[in-house]
Amino acid sequence: MENSEPDPSRQRNGVVGVLYGEFTDALNDRLRYSVSLTQSCLTVRRICASPGGAKMVFNLTDCVGCRAHRGPDDADVCAYFTAYFYPLQRRWVGSGVARQRVEQRFRVALVQDPLANLREAERWARCIRDASMLQAPRRDGVVYTQVRRPCRVMILVNPHSGRGQALQRFTAHVQGMLTEAVVPYTLVITVCPENVLSCLFCPLGVPSEHQNHARELARKADLSRWDALVIMSGDGLLFEVINGLMEREDWQEAIRTPVGILPGGSGNALAASVHHYSQSPPAWNEELLLSCGFLLCKGLVGSMDLVSVHLASRQRLFSFLSLAWGFVADVDAESEKYRHVGAIRFLMGTLARLASLRVYRGRLAYLPATEAPKPPAGGTTAHPPTSSLCSSLLCRLLPDTPPNQNSFHNHNSTKQNRYTITNASNFAISNKTPETSSHEDSLLPGLEQPVPGSWTVVREEDFVLVLAIYQSHLAEDLWAAPGAMPDDGVIHLFYVTAGISRPALLRLFLAMEKGGHLACACPHLVYEKVRALRLEPVSPEGRITVDGETVEYGPVQAQIHPGLARIICG
Repeated sequence: MENSEPDPSRQRNGVVGVLYGEFTDALNDRLRYSVSLTQSCLTVRRICASPGGAKMVFNLTDCVGCRAHRGPDDADVCAYFTAYFYPLQRRWVGSGVARQRVEQRFRVALVQDPLANLREAERWARCIRDASMLQAPRRDGVVYTQVRRPCRVMILVNPHSGRGQALQRFTAHVQGMLTEAVVPYTLVITVCPENVLSCLFCPLGVPSEHQNHARELARKADLSRWDALVIMSGDGLLFEVINGLMEREDWQEAIRTPVGILPGGSGNALAASVHHYSQSPPAWNEELLLSCGFLLCKGLVGSMDLVSVHLASRQRLFSFLSLAWGFVADVDAESEKYRHVGAIRFLMGTLARLASLRVYRGRLAYLPATEAPKPPAGGTTAHPPTSSLCSSLLCRLLPDTPPNQNSFHNHNSTKQNRYTITNASNFAISNKTPETSSHEDSLLPGLEQPVPGSWTVVREEDFVLVLAIYQSHLAEDLWAAPGAMPDDGVIHLFYVTAGISRPALLRLFLAMEKGGHLACACPHLVYEKVRALRLEPVSPEGRITVDGETVEYGPVQAQIHPGLARIICG
């Protein structure tokens, strides 16, 4: 069935492949198919009397797994292999495309020996799995590693996050996909009744209720048992896990544990960002969950920046998403009472806050980022070397344009309420070398000390909002930083000054749904790429959030640590 040279039957069916076979349909043995596996696709053509039978081509980039099995009837000598694909297809309702599940099952009946048929089915399943592992959605210029296979995954699910449907959505959409991809996992259910985080480790069935359990779990867990930690919740639970990992004595190794995200909350900012980085069309709700589950099954791992945040009390936090003051922080915290309606809570909170728009007075300073030089042409590629497949497939296939982003207020701005002090010796940003030798914040002086002369200082003024973000999305439907990447080594700083009208502010947030707010030419919106920042509120009352979590109000400063963590992405 497998030869080093194409046989006449392969040429007759129009496909010259590496692995070729003829099988019947799993449900109708009168339907026969010729099946050909190449390096990049699985081609299925119906065999019929008339030439040119219907052909289906399945891209292995969309394949999460393949399994071989016997039939339910012991008297059945046939074996079966089933391949699972999640290609981008047109939506059943509405326009555009989204990932949808497609299953292809074939009956193997070469001989009357059931074991021989099962061996052949296993051979095909193994080849399809091995080939699909080399095909995964990748961004150009990014070096990926891969989660070890077979992998051991801990999945933390908060059933009360968002609309309280995370556990049901995991069971309905993710559990089966992980089984198809042969990803073994241990499920940890976390619940948060009245700000108390408790953890129910499923096999035990006994809750252990105390605050910050997820943080403690990450701090004390034996990470040698796990190849990845996956969060299905809002962004707050991952915030706990990240800080738990950074509090360990072996933090340098612990923070390199790949983390994955499955949307289970209201905002789902990191999940929307990871989906965006895979260069897939926009997705929301169950479609976003399916996309993130697909990326989890493919198992590609990339670098992710973390930001070290210092509070006035000398507490230090690590952030993966955002630091906010003013309007955004108010909406995030005040919309909690609308949590039961899901992601629309942020729209409701925005409208409520617009009705009584607040202005905050404070001081802002930042260290501008100097872009890293682009690698020369012909340099190291992000993709693994690809070799042509031959008859020894089993040996060869081993796993191994956004909107305008220009700022309308740059460093040469003549805006009267700003002055700039720059230093030409600013270091270039490198997003390839993780800062694993030390996590000291070398760019930050003490909060009681003045900022260095190389920083840009914004004169004390009234702000409507200050937002420092290091992912592309602030929520599922808020594309806040169109140019952001998880490992670009910069903080994307936005601030809006007082004087903006309510309709203009609303237009900015409506435009943010498609990442078009920077093209609105709003004179009150300023955007900068920075490496570090300091915010000193002067208004006696206000709110500051880190990754959506409210922290103590007062002076705060932050610094980027390029590539410190690892994220399962595509």
